[in-house]
Amino acid sequence: MKYQPHNYQEYATDFIESNPISCLLLDMGLGKTAITLTALFNLLFDSFEAHRILVIAPLRVARDTWPEELRKWEHLSNLQFSVAVGTEAERKAALWKQADIYIINRENVQWLIEESDMPFEFDTVVVDELSSFKSHQSKRFRSLMKARPKVKRIIGLTGTPSSNGLMDLWAEFRLLDMGQRLGKFIGQYRTDYFVPDKRNGQVIFSYKPQPSAEKRIYDKIADITISMKSTDHLKMPELVTAEYPVRMSDDERERYDEMKRELVLQLADGEITAANAAALSNKLCQMANGAVYGDGGDVHHIHDRKLDALEDLIEAANGKPVMVAYWFKHDLERISLRLKSRHIPFSKMDTSESIARWNRGELAVALIHPASAGHGLNLQSGGNTIIWFGLTWSLELYQQTNARLWRQGQQSETVVIHHITAKDTIDERVIKALSEKDRTQTALIDAVKANL
Repeated sequence: MKYQPHNYQEYATDFIESNPISCLLLDMGLGKTAITLTALFNLLFDSFEAHRILVIAPLRVARDTWPEELRKWEHLSNLQFSVAVGTEAERKAALWKQADIYIINRENVQWLIEESDMPFEFDTVVVDELSSFKSHQSKRFRSLMKARPKVKRIIGLTGTPSSNGLMDLWAEFRLLDMGQRLGKFIGQYRTDYFVPDKRNGQVIFSYKPQPSAEKRIYDKIADITISMKSTDHLKMPELVTAEYPVRMSDDERERYDEMKRELVLQLADGEITAANAAALSNKLCQMANGAVYGDGGDVHHIHDRKLDALEDLIEAANGKPVMVAYWFKHDLERISLRLKSRHIPFSKMDTSESIARWNRGELAVALIHPASAGHGLNLQSGGNTIIWFGLTWSLELYQQTNARLWRQGQQSETVVIHHITAKDTIDERVIKALSEKDRTQTALIDAVKANL
């Protein structure tokens, strides 16, 4: 296919080529992969500023999306690439192949740098979904930091840079510029831009930004960062969000309230306990969905309200394909049993073949887990409806999953996102939290938005 870039795509490509360190906060659907590959092609064969390139991406994006884009565009046909995923032997074979671009999944960054016994000779690194390096304590972050001084050019790509607040930004930019802008130490970053929030005596549980922190942080990173929103540059389909509330019976409600109140729930076939607030939140989310794991790992049934609502929404789709986002393993098992009993064809979307079937319109219902298929996959050809059976606290995974359908190339004029929520439960808190986190992220993107 012939590549005919939009103005914003040309601008972003030039920005990558002009800056040895670049961070592109590109909204989902703006074509960040094609933009980056075009810049890499020019750096390899025009200016000769790049010679050996490593792309780090989520597994399915590394395996499917980057190769698909390389094969798709006519002007990239001369680029030689090698995908290093799979077994250790397969990864090593891929890395020994002669290529311009090597693509590896982020889970194997530590293996590549510390365990593969292969020299790290990449002068250019692309980190697709930079936000997955937001934890400075993670093994992948520490490993990549060891190799970072050898890298002459680095490109960070994400649509969700600060999904859990401004604190996320330190590790991401520490990786990009080795601490030039936001400091080399997380403690100093906290001192400069945050104040303690929740605490117990001398123990600090969380921090909140100082009144001027947002603007000062944005000013610091503005010279290497551009942001663009899809709604500014593309004719996006209309996005319609809706809640489908369900109510538990009095007996089901009493079980939920007892768990919330006592942190222990006694059932006829076992006991369920929550050790702390995080564990309680997890248990309440499960119960709102209709089942909960016991202390022994067995699943206890609570209600079928969300399954009934899901069946109603699928029926209302009247044969049109729908994507269903689930969170817990028992959600998947219960949804699968219900769909089988109603003879509704479905498939879990976790393989290249299932993704291809969805895009060909062959799946009536596709079951998707946000953590495994939320980033980078092009799924807009298969349908225009997402149903959230169980919600996630992660704004990044929530937005990225929705963006599989609400993006450039969507044939429908409207994308519909349904949220099945249990009334007067933690579901309502999750919806509110996602909304509040979005305001912080929107402020960041607006602050460094490219003026074209």
